[in-house]
Amino acid sequence: MPLTLMSPAFADRDPIPEKHTRDGENISPPLKWTGVPEGTRSFVLIVEDPDAPSGTFRHWGLFNIPPDRDNLPESVETGPDKATLHICGNDFGNTYYDGPEPPAGHGPHRYYFRLAALDVPDINLPSVAGIAELWREVEKHKLDEATLIGVYER
Repeated sequence: MPLTLMSPAFADRDPIPEKHTRDGENISPPLKWTGVPEGTRSFVLIVEDPDAPSGTFRHWGLFNIPPDRDNLPESVETGPDKATLHICGNDFGNTYYDGPEPPAGHGPHRYYFRLAALDVPDINLPSVAGIAELWREVEKHKLDEATLIGVYER
C-alpha cells in the first residue's frame, strides 16, 4: 500500500478552508497518513504553491517528524508538540506555518502538501535553512512520498 496523505479539513483538489489561510486564522490543517513504508525512520512535510507569480512559493517545512506519528493535529504549532517541532524558514521569512495568500484576482492556486518517509532518523539542518534546501536533503533519503493538493483563491 503506498504512502497516502489526507486531511479531514479538505479533500484532494478541493478548496482549503479559509481558517487555514492567511485570510483566516492562519492555522495548519489537520493531516493524517497511512501506508508507511517499512524502514521509515522519520518524516518531512512541506507545503508549496507552484502557481505563485514569481515561481514556487514555500509555505511550511516540518522535518524530523518521528516515525511513529501518523497525523498532525490542526494548529500543531500551538499544541503540546510545539517544543519538539523542527521547522524551516518559509518564503515569508517565518519559521511557522503560513497558509495560502495568493494575489487577489490571480485565480486559483494549488497548494501541495508533500509528505516524505525517510530512511534516516533526522535531517541535520538549522531552522534558518529554507524549505528548498530541506527538500534537496529529503531527495537523498526518501523511501516514498504522498501528496495532497488543496486549492485557494482570493
